[in-house]
Amino acid sequence: MTDWTEKYRPDTLSAVRGNDTARDELREWAESWDDHRKAVIVHGSPGVGKTSAAHALANDMDWPVMELNASDHRGKDIIERVAGEASKSGTLTGGTSGRRLLILDEADNFHGNADYGGSRAVTDVVKSANQPMVLVANEFYDMGNALRNACETIEFRDVSTRSIVPVLRDICRKEGIEFEEDALRAIAENTSGDLRSAVNDLQAVAEESDRLTEDDVVTGQRDRTEGIFDFLDDLIKETDAEGALKASYDVDETPDDLINWIEDNVPKDYAGTELADAYGYLSNADRWLGRVRATQNYSYWRYATDNMTAGVAASRREPKGGWTRYGPPSYWSKLGRTRSSRDTRDAIAGRIAEREGVSIATARNDVLPYLAEMTHHCRNRELTVEMAAAYELDEADVSFVTGSGKDTNKVGSIVEDAENRREEAAVEHSGDAFLDAVRSDDETIDDSQDDDRSEPSNQRTLVGSNGSGDDVDSADSPEGVDDASGDPDGSSGDGASGDDESGDDGQSGLGDFV
Repeated sequence: MTDWTEKYRPDTLSAVRGNDTARDELREWAESWDDHRKAVIVHGSPGVGKTSAAHALANDMDWPVMELNASDHRGKDIIERVAGEASKSGTLTGGTSGRRLLILDEADNFHGNADYGGSRAVTDVVKSANQPMVLVANEFYDMGNALRNACETIEFRDVSTRSIVPVLRDICRKEGIEFEEDALRAIAENTSGDLRSAVNDLQAVAEESDRLTEDDVVTGQRDRTEGIFDFLDDLIKETDAEGALKASYDVDETPDDLINWIEDNVPKDYAGTELADAYGYLSNADRWLGRVRATQNYSYWRYATDNMTAGVAASRREPKGGWTRYGPPSYWSKLGRTRSSRDTRDAIAGRIAEREGVSIATARNDVLPYLAEMTHHCRNRELTVEMAAAYELDEADVSFVTGSGKDTNKVGSIVEDAENRREEAAVEHSGDAFLDAVRSDDETIDDSQDDDRSEPSNQRTLVGSNGSGDDVDSADSPEGVDDASGDPDGSSGDGASGDDESGDDGQSGLGDFV
């Protein structure tokens, strides 16, 4: 039997159900694309119609579609070769004004080094694209900050039951299926806003019965919040090791999230030896998860799941009863509270990494702690100024590294001195760029004056500047000598080495601090 989710996929935006506001925003984005020329991130829960809306938009705009799935194509080379070319070239075979639509599905599945530069490549493609791009994501904040800032955003919300039921009703009528209205409503309520799952459940039930009744609807609850609480109750209080492992198969959480749920809620019922054993199994699970992150071998997930479920259940020494108030992991709320601080830290680490030729991880973990210790509260002012100048730090950055208040006069004066130092370094190492301009002006002045050339001393000083900052008065120099070195050709034996010692760009690097 044909998959009904594909068979009844909407072919126009007007047929997209349950997200009228998001649908209208997407159409407005497409119609005004020539004005802003920005990509758009369409995000929301799975199954709410994000990808379908993107394809429907392409049909409405008469734009050919090229689709790339981030789960299948995560490497930098593929992103740059396929997505990059598609985002820059139009089409000669069709489409309005030569436009084509590039759809990058599951765009939140890029995670740092594991994708071999894929995340950065997508950001570069988005910034340089001259064709419309739609990035589809389930978890908006799993995407990089640079990528989010480069795009417009449209949120698709969970589809309400009253919007799902008419879709199921239309499918039943087209398929010639008799149904009870309560059966359709039960399917819609059980899928918790996931329209795609509702259509799949309808097809599964219809294959087993000629007439749909409420009793035929045996699909389980898909509400992840209720599901995880029921699972925690079974894991911590009731089931044995095998039962806990099997129960985890029905929980819509990755092992990385599941371990956080268990870790925060186990102490509410376990104590003493039970708790120690449970945390021992959780630590083993965390080691396996670390191997997954290091090797990208997701087969290790099963070992992590075995430890965090069967191991924790086996740690129970006595029956547990009563009701326990379980809650979401505190780790998530900590991440939310520290997001701004982490963004500042990563931005500073990026500047350090670029300048010093190290990885961002090395700059963040190895370099920043030393800088923070050496410039704590700006006590070593000269070092703090050098740091701010080298890495172009503003008040907020200096405050973050040193632990000082960013609104204080001390931090403000440090940043100001650092800016002056960078400007002086730029002039000092500009070679003869400014000197040639001054000489040209002086020659013009000299031609217009009398033969005695009684020029002001300050002009003679500028003309005689030797590029190293030393003022040379031509009146005091021996005849035929142009600068203070005494060489007729104006060269100095030490001048070249002096320029080399000052650095390529006039700013001090990490080596100066150490």
